[in-house]
Amino acid sequence: MTMTSTLDAPSTETVALRDPQDYLTPEVWNKEVALLMRDHPFDQSMAERLLGQAVAYLLTAMEPRGQHRELGPGELVDIAVHTLILDTKPYAEFCRRYNQGEYLHHVPEVERKVDGTVARTAEVVAERGFAVDWPLWEADFTKCSPCHPGTDSH
Repeated sequence: MTMTSTLDAPSTETVALRDPQDYLTPEVWNKEVALLMRDHPFDQSMAERLLGQAVAYLLTAMEPRGQHRELGPGELVDIAVHTLILDTKPYAEFCRRYNQGEYLHHVPEVERKVDGTVARTAEVVAERGFAVDWPLWEADFTKCSPCHPGTDSH
């Protein structure tokens, strides 16, 4: 009896990363970047990095609905999340387009959790096909998110 084994060749397939900028119109993207620079001490590069991570996080929170995942960004990424959600007309359109027509509510807790939520969220963002800007997330790994668990919210 002869035994043979075969090894699967490593996959050469490359998976294209999702670009957060593809999910906002150029006008909305530029406006949100400008708002971040207006309201915070960020240059254009940092504002764009933060907005990209905020969009990736929000899309991750929206996909798929009904899972009630405990996701939440750290304080730094959350700045850009708030900038986008406070600009209510573009945010409502973003929700309509990418959240099956449903508004994704923001339900913050008063106390911040220290349970690894931010690190786990960054990993889920990566699993959903987005490049994670790790320094922006790692800055808050120990502080963690105050986002309300167990709902389709962020």
